Amino acid sequence: MARPLWLVRPRNDGGCDYVNFVPGSASVEMREGSHLPPQMPLLKRRCWLQRDEAEQQRRRLQLEGGFRHSEPLF
Repeated sequence: MARPLWLVRPRNDGGCDYVNFVPGSASVEMREGSHLPPQMPLLKRRCWLQRDEAEQQRRRLQLEGGFRHSEPLF
């Protein structure tokens, strides 16, 4: 994971849940939130993971959580 990665899951209300992985020098920041335009995005949680943990989390979100790769939301 060399650059930021966005995963998005649409919601019934027209908004979406998102997870953004931002790689750093030693770890990966994972930001979870929701967005319902035209409102500002809501950051629900953020944490820092080791690179292998971030990759496992990405796979889990895509396989089990219904998230799909996306262009940046904002």
